[in-house]
Parts: sequence; structure tokens; C-alpha cells
Amino acid sequence: MAKYDVIIIGSGLGGLLCGNILSKEGYSVCVIEKNQKLGGCLQTFVRDKCIFSTGLNYTEGLAEGQILNRYFKYFGLMDELKLKRLDVDGFEIITFHGKEYKHAQGDNNFVEKLSAEFPQERQAIQNYIDKIKNICHQFPLYNLDTNNLNVDYSGIFSESAFDYIKSITKNKILQNVLAGNNLLYAGVPDKTPLYLHSLITYSYISSSWRLIDGSYQVVKILEKSIKKNGGTVLRNSEVKKLVFENDILKYAELANSEKIEAKHFISNIHPANTIKMFEKHKFTKAFINRINSLDNTIPVFSVYIVLKENTFEYQNYNHYYYDNDTVWTTSSYSEKKWPQSYLLYTPATSKSDKFADCIIAMTYMKYDELKKWENTTVECRGEEYKEFKRKKAEIFLNLIEKKFPDIRSKIKNIYTSTPLTYRDYTGTPEGSSYGILKDFNNPYRTLITPKTKIPNLFFTGQNLNIHGILGVTIGAVMTCGELVGLNYIVDKVKNS
Repeated sequence: MAKYDVIIIGSGLGGLLCGNILSKEGYSVCVIEKNQKLGGCLQTFVRDKCIFSTGLNYTEGLAEGQILNRYFKYFGLMDELKLKRLDVDGFEIITFHGKEYKHAQGDNNFVEKLSAEFPQERQAIQNYIDKIKNICHQFPLYNLDTNNLNVDYSGIFSESAFDYIKSITKNKILQNVLAGNNLLYAGVPDKTPLYLHSLITYSYISSSWRLIDGSYQVVKILEKSIKKNGGTVLRNSEVKKLVFENDILKYAELANSEKIEAKHFISNIHPANTIKMFEKHKFTKAFINRINSLDNTIPVFSVYIVLKENTFEYQNYNHYYYDNDTVWTTSSYSEKKWPQSYLLYTPATSKSDKFADCIIAMTYMKYDELKKWENTTVECRGEEYKEFKRKKAEIFLNLIEKKFPDIRSKIKNIYTSTPLTYRDYTGTPEGSSYGILKDFNNPYRTLITPKTKIPNLFFTGQNLNIHGILGVTIGAVMTCGELVGLNYIVDKVKNS
């Protein structure tokens, strides 16, 4: 039986970052991935020579001295990533009631650009940026500050994003424009906390970037680093059981019956799926019931468009389009009115700065629409499922045409993915976009800590405090801090 210091289940960003940290610190590490391809939401695929990212659409905070830049230097990523900064004066365009509004990078720039559209609301916009900035500064690991780890978050966690934005201005259009990037966190008006909106939105306002030629470059760099440090990465190896001996978590049993022993275990997969690997009595009934009762964020339906050569100019910004009266109700749509919104962008490619070779667009889709195929697997869902996807793609394109009237004439091929696709490639329950849905009404119920009641089992990944590339990065640092010391890691990041 192979033996390691640490087994990491799942090779999404959180798992790979934990593997990177611990292997650098001398731990023998084994990352176990059930699929052939590593990366979870960082996976890419190629169609007609176009590279499509599946989850990481753009990222944040990578300018010199900014927080993700400092973390990524520690991980050895900054010198190797191919990056393109999005338009500083409008990295996001929010189309609401038929008019475009821009989110700009930089605090002052953000205020100036929006104030030009809402001159009577300058103070409200300034108050908004000050508020979300202040919230970010209260989270120690977003500032590499370990002196305030015991701060009382109860007030922050219990504040509603919807209610706060509504409180600072009576202008309903501005309220919606400020929350116009809702698809980044699948916001729900009666649940989404302000801290979640703030950490995600302000990180992008600080600076926003695309990964040229896709997100898989992150995976390759991290895998190479883990192996260089003596770690092992297993593909096509699904963990079926986590087995105890004498009340100590001892080894992982794979689908092929192979057993791998370790001193510590880190799960980068959803806590509900982790629990299924254990005998139930290893967790308290209350914990199991709590995890299994948590709502997950709504999944998405995506179209991947291959463009005819030199027909559609590359756009160095993202489009958020809304075809209704609020950005907050798009996840509670009726099927007859689907879709009501989308995020659309042209990926950055090394082929050309002028023309895009493809487009990615995504919109919410309820998992219930896929129920009849939920027991099927990729490429084995039948003709009815293929026809379902074709019809949905056509309906989606009808909405896209409202913003881009000649889009169909520029399409060479179109591919689609549903929540089932996402579920099977990333292992998220029901294909959830961002894992567990956070709830300001009962915040500590939806927050998952790295440490568990099983002494040598830890969680990491998007189901901890916050999702997204920065949130998952900080989550990995928190998880590994349980083994090597949080202050120790943060000091290393500071000195990178």
C-alpha cells in the first residue's frame, strides 16, 4: 500500500494549491483526480482549434502589489502566466433597460465613470465603493494580516447585499447597475450577503484580467510544481471510500480497490460528496443533516461559439445583459421566459489582438429541467437530450441577437454544456455554479471551516467562505495553515 503524508481528493484549484504549498514544505503529497483531465473549474477544451475555458472566465487583483498578485508570486505563477488586462475604463458593460453602463477599474475611476451616467448619485456611488472596500479590509487574509484573525464577523456576515444597495439610493436603475455582475455569484435578494458581493466585486474593481489561451495554464504550472517537489498526481482515480482503523482515518480506497494510506486528508470536493465516502457514524447526525440540507447556487447553461475568421472583433470587456426589470430575479425565471440574462465575452487568444476566434456566453438554468437525464453520463444521454440542447441554444441566441443583431451570420459552429455537463466534469452537486449558497439570515450555517471533527480531515475549495479564484486561493492557505501554521505561510507570501 502506497503511503503519503497528505492525500488531496480533487484537483480543482484548491486541491492543486494545497498540493503546491505542502509539497514545498516537505510533505509527501498525493493529489487524486477521478477524471482524465485535472483542474476542476480550470479545465479547458478545444473545438475547431478554439480554446474554451469552462469555469474561470476572468480573474482579479493581479496588478503589482495587489493581493492575488502576491499570492500568485508565492505559488510561482506570476512569471509564467500569459495575462491580458481588461479595459481599465470599462471592464464590464452592464446592459439594463437597453442602455449600457460601465464598471471601471480603480476606486476613483469607478466613481467617475458611473457618476457621468448618474450625476445626481455621485455621493451614493462614493459611499458604495467606500463600503465594499472597507468590508474587504476587514478580512485579514485579503490583506495578508494575521493580527486580526479573531475579528467578530457577525455584523458583516449578517448584512444583505440587496438591502444595502437599495438603502444607498432610490434610483432603481443604479441599484441594478451596481449589482449588475450578479452572475459572478448567483445572487439571491433574500439570501446573498453583502460581504460576498463586496469581496468579489471590489477585487475585480481593483484590477481585472483574462488568461490568454485559457485557464488550463494554471493547472499545468501547479502540477509541474507539485511533481518537482516530489508529489504525486493521479488521474482517472476516483476515491470511493475513506476508511478508518482504530478510530483513525487511515486510507483512501479507489474505485479499482487500490488503497492509499496517509497521515492527513484534504477534500477539495463538495462536503456532501465527501460525507458519502464515510460510514455515517463518523460524522454527527446534526452535521450530516446540515450539509445535506444546504442549498447550492443555481447552475448555468453555456454556449461556446466558434466564429468565422476575422468577422467579430475581440472585445476587452465582459457583457452582462438583462432583459427584465431587475438583475436579482434571473435565477427564479419561468421556463416560458427563459433566458432573462447572460454573461458574454470573447476569450483572449495569442492568435490575434484584433479579432476574436470564439465567444462564450452563459445563463442560468435550473437543474430540474435536466431531471430526466440525471442518471446518464457524458456522451451517453441520447438524442432527446441533444435536441433539448439544440432548442435551448436557439432560444439563447435569440436573446443574444438583441445585443448583437448580426451574430448568427458570424457563427461557424456552436457547442453547448448544461448543468449535467458541469456536474460530471467538476463533481459539483447538480452542476452548481459556485457551490454552497451563502445566506446572511443564518450565516454560520452556510460557512464551512477547513477543520473538521475528524482530526486529520480538512476541507478546501469553493465551498469554504467564498468561491472564485481569490477566494479559493485564500481558502487553500487557510487549510494548509492547519498543518504548517497560518502565520508561517502568510510570512512566506509576504516575502515572495
